[in-house]
Amino acid sequence: MIDLDALTAALHILATSWQPWLVVVPGLLIGLVFHAIPGLTTSMAIAICLPIVPYMDFLSALIFMTAMYTGSLFGVAIPAILLNIPGSPSAVATTFDGYPMAQAGRHDEALGYALAASSFGQAFTYVVLLVLVQPIADVAIKLGPPEMLIITLWGLTLIASLRGRHFSRGLFAGGFGLLLGTIGVGARGAMRGTMGIDDLLDGIPIVPALIGLFAAAELFNLSKSEYIAGGTDVRAVSFRNILKGIVGTFRYPATLLRGSIFGAVIGILPGGHAIANLLSYSEAKRSAKDPESFGRGDPRGVIAAEAGNASSEGGSMATLLALGLPTGGATAIMLVAFDMHNITGGPQFMSAHKDIVYAVILSNLVQVAGLLLIGIPFIFVASSIVKVRIRAIIPIVLSLAIIGSYVLQHSLAGPLTLCIFAILGWLMRRFDYPVAATIVGLLLARLADGAMLRTWQLSGGHPSYFLQRPFALALLALLVASLVLPAIKTRRRKVLPILPENIS
Repeated sequence: MIDLDALTAALHILATSWQPWLVVVPGLLIGLVFHAIPGLTTSMAIAICLPIVPYMDFLSALIFMTAMYTGSLFGVAIPAILLNIPGSPSAVATTFDGYPMAQAGRHDEALGYALAASSFGQAFTYVVLLVLVQPIADVAIKLGPPEMLIITLWGLTLIASLRGRHFSRGLFAGGFGLLLGTIGVGARGAMRGTMGIDDLLDGIPIVPALIGLFAAAELFNLSKSEYIAGGTDVRAVSFRNILKGIVGTFRYPATLLRGSIFGAVIGILPGGHAIANLLSYSEAKRSAKDPESFGRGDPRGVIAAEAGNASSEGGSMATLLALGLPTGGATAIMLVAFDMHNITGGPQFMSAHKDIVYAVILSNLVQVAGLLLIGIPFIFVASSIVKVRIRAIIPIVLSLAIIGSYVLQHSLAGPLTLCIFAILGWLMRRFDYPVAATIVGLLLARLADGAMLRTWQLSGGHPSYFLQRPFALALLALLVASLVLPAIKTRRRKVLPILPENIS
């Protein structure tokens, strides 16, 4: 499956040229810093650096942008764990157990778990990509609207069980997010729910809404405390605990490997990076013998979420390199770099520049090692935020979030969205409705809307159309299994304890 001639040429390029290696460390640091600050994104970092791309050779430009991507995939875990504010949709599930660990004074250990899981996930997916880049492209191109519709439905059915004690409230919150996500110009070109506001034509701004929903309740809760974490040793940042988290990650090989596989597969799909960590977390919780420990500071939750998030990078890059299709904002901006160098991505690029494809993959394996080395001291600095008093953190975080939301939208629509969803997030927390479910609904709404319309057009409204799509049927079977098996497992857990009494 590997083109040995192209691989040899890639090794020769990397061994004889020093320019590509000069951009790795700056790229990693930019990605780490940008995503460690709530409100800033990978897309923003890459977009800001685009003006210098024409002055680089094409390989150096690709490596520079993928290095930013690599750093950002771990960077999102920092505010998610320390502040319960995911700066990206791909870090939502990281908050579920990462923040409880921080509240218990295990912030540095949680970040150690996140770093190791992120590094392993990325290394895993790029090894897979090295071997299977061509077959992956062949599979991805066969995914049509029916398959995408089932995948989005799969994501939506998970929202009710990810967080919260009430399944019905989870469904309601997810449905509410789904409705909010349909605001704007729909797949058929009709305007829905804009109320005459031009800023809503493209829909509700996702990142400002996400920050508002997650930040509000936590900032209110944090205002009651002196520091972020609790405990007598709250202000200590232990290098030993960081290493403990890194080493401890590999005590859960099944969780780590499962999350990496989920991310690599889901990352191929548009928006897959946002779903990968949720699916990985959900599957880790479903397969655990003690699922009730998830959401209370279980390291497996952090490992599963971060492995799923990080490994989605390889899938996204496979789709970009092999098909010329971006699966998210970051890869969409990378595609602009192709145009700057008068290169068209897709199958023709794969056949004409296979040596560059292999060189990018090999450089990313080196980037993972660099992330692990740079990430450790970066964790030590970043986790020192717990030394700062809450009354100093709250205005800084709010200011950065408001500035970031304004920069994203280039108008007051960003800050206004943040404020409105901050109030909504506080109300949802107040009445025990899962905020994560609303976020997932927002993320998947447009994808589900477009996939449903195209499926209806292709099938003419006949359900028998799915019988002609074996891959769609396989995905549908997985969806049903993901709903039925947890219900059976929960029922057995409730019934088994009373069996001895009934027998006696």
